[in-house]
Amino acid sequence: MSDPSVIGPVWWPTLSPSFEQFFVAGPQPIPLLPAVASILALAYLAGASRMWTRGYRWPVIRTICFLLGCLLLFAITGLGIEGYGLGMFSVFMFQQLTLMMVVAPLLVLGSPGTLLLRAMPHRGIGRWVLRLALGGLRSRAAKFALHPALVIPLMVLCFFGLYLSGAADVLLRTWTGHIFLEIAFLVVGILVTAPLVSSDPLPRRTSYVSRLFDVFIEMQVHAMFGLVMLLSTAPVVAYFVTAAPKAWGVDPLRDQGVAGILAWTYGELPLVVMLIVTLIRWQRQDTTRAAKAQSRSDAETDTYNEYLNRLHQRDSPRSGQRQYHLDP
Repeated sequence: MSDPSVIGPVWWPTLSPSFEQFFVAGPQPIPLLPAVASILALAYLAGASRMWTRGYRWPVIRTICFLLGCLLLFAITGLGIEGYGLGMFSVFMFQQLTLMMVVAPLLVLGSPGTLLLRAMPHRGIGRWVLRLALGGLRSRAAKFALHPALVIPLMVLCFFGLYLSGAADVLLRTWTGHIFLEIAFLVVGILVTAPLVSSDPLPRRTSYVSRLFDVFIEMQVHAMFGLVMLLSTAPVVAYFVTAAPKAWGVDPLRDQGVAGILAWTYGELPLVVMLIVTLIRWQRQDTTRAAKAQSRSDAETDTYNEYLNRLHQRDSPRSGQRQYHLDP
């Protein structure tokens, strides 16, 4: 079913929303993001296969993370849930949170940048792709995009700025606006999570103190936005008041409350996982640094002891006196 209130090629489900209907095959007339997910998965597999066939090691866990991210991207934009997201705030919020907080971290954990640099041929078109990738990686724009000062404003803009300013009400009325928002959520999710969990050679490395601060602030943004949606007594986004077909039986205000609960709970879980991962990596880094410092200290102590022994042997070559040394 198509709806004339949405400009562009869209398909609306005819049955009432249910868990089963969310995951039935229901692609939109122009399945842009499912196609992107398929292309990314095939390109990644081609790169990983090239590494394996040439005898180089590439972690299977990274491959699983990236392919799982592509699968989720395909599912939430290519199945029936995409159609229900056109008219229900709660479903659209679930899609937004999944793109930002689940799909994006999985793609980042796959280290696609490292795979590109290692697997891409250095001849022909591959040489130009590598030049383009390295040029973008070293650019000022890349450094600015990953700056910690940009993360928090992006999160605030994606929630409070988008929904409370009326921008969502305008964008969601067109097919291009809807797709633009989904792409924006995914891109912002990558920019937010890359400094936290990425193993790729980023143009800027964020300290662990800054990472913990960013995660803490992001959790507060999700919680505050969820409370605003949950406690609001009037619809925040006018589009969702009349968007859902009457056959769906959706109460807009109640659906908005569900969207707030999702932002407060479902949106927090990935951040908790990132917080734990950040703390573990910080502890490992400190342990590694302490071990290296101890190793250097032991080497310096051994060198000094050898120096003392040589002095003692030179001054008393025939004496049977005890040789003193410095304990590590």
